[in-house]
Amino acid sequence: MRKLTFLLLSNLCLLVFSYGQNKKINILPLISKINIDGNIDEPEWKKTTPATNFVALRPVPFVAETNDTKSEVYFLYNKDGIYIGGHFYESTKDSVAAELIGRDGFGNNDFVGIVFDTYQDKLNGFEYFVTPLGEQMDAKIAPNNNGNNEDFGWNAVWKSAAKIHSNGWSFEMFLPYAAIRFGNKKIQDWGLNIVRRRQKSGGQLFWNPIDPTKNGFLTQAGTLIGLQDLKPPIRLQLSPYLSYYHDKPAGQSKFGSTINGGTDIKYGLNQAFTLDMTLIPDFGQVVTDNKVLNLSPFEIQFNENRTFFTEGTELFSKGNLFYSRRIGNIGGVPLHYYDASNQVQANETLIENPANIKLLNATKISGRTQKGWGVGFLNAITDNQHAIIKNNITGAERKFETEPLTNYNVTVIDKTLKNNSSVSFVNTNVLRNGAAYDANVSAALFDFNDKQNKWNVGGNFSWSKLFYPNQKTPTGYSHNLYFGKVSGRYNFQIWQDAVNADYDKSDLGYFTNNNQMIQGFWNGYNWNKPSKWYNTLRVGGFIAHGSLVSHIDLLKRKGLKYMGMDYGFNSNAELKNLWSIGVNYNGSPGGNDFYEPRTYGRFFKTKATNRINTWWSSNSAKKYSWGGNYMIGTGNVFNQFRQLYGLYGKIRFNSKFSVEHSISNDNTKNQAGYAGRVGSTVYFSRRNVQSIENTLNIKYSFTNKMGTTFRARHYFSKVAPTQFYELDNNGKLQTPTNAFAQNVNQNYNFFSIDMVYTWQFAQGSFINLVWKNIGDNFNRNFEKNYFANLDKTISGDQANSLSLRIIYFLDYLTTKQKLKKQI
Repeated sequence: MRKLTFLLLSNLCLLVFSYGQNKKINILPLISKINIDGNIDEPEWKKTTPATNFVALRPVPFVAETNDTKSEVYFLYNKDGIYIGGHFYESTKDSVAAELIGRDGFGNNDFVGIVFDTYQDKLNGFEYFVTPLGEQMDAKIAPNNNGNNEDFGWNAVWKSAAKIHSNGWSFEMFLPYAAIRFGNKKIQDWGLNIVRRRQKSGGQLFWNPIDPTKNGFLTQAGTLIGLQDLKPPIRLQLSPYLSYYHDKPAGQSKFGSTINGGTDIKYGLNQAFTLDMTLIPDFGQVVTDNKVLNLSPFEIQFNENRTFFTEGTELFSKGNLFYSRRIGNIGGVPLHYYDASNQVQANETLIENPANIKLLNATKISGRTQKGWGVGFLNAITDNQHAIIKNNITGAERKFETEPLTNYNVTVIDKTLKNNSSVSFVNTNVLRNGAAYDANVSAALFDFNDKQNKWNVGGNFSWSKLFYPNQKTPTGYSHNLYFGKVSGRYNFQIWQDAVNADYDKSDLGYFTNNNQMIQGFWNGYNWNKPSKWYNTLRVGGFIAHGSLVSHIDLLKRKGLKYMGMDYGFNSNAELKNLWSIGVNYNGSPGGNDFYEPRTYGRFFKTKATNRINTWWSSNSAKKYSWGGNYMIGTGNVFNQFRQLYGLYGKIRFNSKFSVEHSISNDNTKNQAGYAGRVGSTVYFSRRNVQSIENTLNIKYSFTNKMGTTFRARHYFSKVAPTQFYELDNNGKLQTPTNAFAQNVNQNYNFFSIDMVYTWQFAQGSFINLVWKNIGDNFNRNFEKNYFANLDKTISGDQANSLSLRIIYFLDYLTTKQKLKKQI
């Protein structure tokens, strides 16, 4: 009994001592050589004191690890880089979760993550992860507008290995200084934390404890001490590529072949700043966009999949002014794309009107100094583009410029302050050759926290200018302000967004609509102490109010026109069996929609709506996992009724092979929406809309360096108007009319296959073999049967591409050392 009491008191003391403290660990110089093979059997490891006594964040916060599942992580360094090794104990080999998923994919894996805050500003950091099968993940940490501060698009080149044993698993890492950014102090202390995931138990443990009610992740790091006289090497890395394409665009019957070549260059300008360049880039192997039928008055925002624009771009995301898909118009169209048809004269035919723009080159410079100054500069140049118009009588062809030669650049200056606060300035600029207009947008940002990291206030002020030849330059204004409580079990935020009628950041940013003011309030409460049925529980609610603003003084709030109000409630929980469930409700009392009529000065008067959505997901550590959601919505003008249901499931046959499938069906009856315009008369329709999305993913990994993936996606959507109405000047729909005779039926199918074979044959070097197949079909006649739609799309006109791309990574120092040995 005394022994039991002593053990309980010891664990309690350990917990109290660990909770809230800043742990420190010493790193020692490495004398001999370490072989990165996953076995920490070199005697050098045992000379160091390991990081131990990890503490849980999940499923139950602040629980100390047990002796039979203890963690040990060791640190060494030399003139070349940082060496990290460790052993994670388990009661049996079967307790280790391991799956080959590919680089930067966590999958169903245990893992270890090393987190460095090299500048100790508690805002910016670097993460390096390894799984029990030796696969790597890495990311940069930086503040982000969307709340996710981890950028896994950033990739560094480093070595790692792991081994599974009868009593757990071990790992080794070597991080060359070229893979880390740090200051130029003689003696350096770095912020440090170590995360361990135990997938089968749902456990996530940290070396320095994390309080889930406290704001910030890096604010709760420990410290790595003992680094001295670090001399970063010459950082010059090249990734030349050679690619071969055998493809057939849609609308053509013959295949053609092309060979491309170029290179990416990474050069360390000094200890803090890095130059990245892509010369003659090739983005033909990026994953196909998830295209859908867009019924809204706003542009769809697509994900960026081009490596150059996803790696190390955290600085450029500040202020939300930069949408990299603008560069090259990937997913968009050239500036005068739709004007080409208006240039066609009698006896002429528009025979070619390319939708995409060629990127000639792109350069970015980014980094951060020891004193907290972050600087980023990105510049890209795109080629001009022409439509081809042919004379039907003479056969002569002429060109019409749809896109001029264009230069894009983004400049960011960011200063970190104490209490993990910051101020920033961002500028985007678009310069077009010839008579086309230019654009410039600037923003000033601030984000301040108090000393206790409990209260937060911030915002940004932005100005835009469009420069038209021989015309007045419109100047726009926008601001976003917020204040809230960010630590503790109860949090809240009050915010306001305002944009005047002349503000426009769409030339280099994603932008839907201006001329509005929206303010709102959000609050939430967390239960992190497990109960009988849940591990964690979160509830929250919000309310937002929007107004249309014209050319008014925003500060005086003159000329406001009511747009609408939204309110909602949400809750989610992790259950004791590691399932996750959630429910949310959104409602609106109705208002005035100034955008759906697609005509300036007109509006559509909406009525009250209600929507409730539930979702669930099973324990993803199991061999079979699944989940889904169900949403129902009612209300608005025609008593609209909407149902959306989705299901997904995954089967892991073994650590190498898995199959995943998802399907969703979104069905709306009696929706009110824009149909068309005849002269100044705007028509709406009562319509039925259905969209089905079906996606299949198959993965097979031969090794942790070689694997293949297959992704097939079919999207089908149909819009069936049942009655047309005229929109009057009061925003109401008049009695049904037969005056609108246009056929606005829509039947759209998009089918794509992305099959990729990847082999990392050397460090940072890859061979990629990619097959892409795309079928795109739109018509005004309905094909009601889903399988008939799928069959018609697959058997119809498609674009096909088979490509081979070889990328070889060259590091200046490594190459130099190899050449010396050969001599």
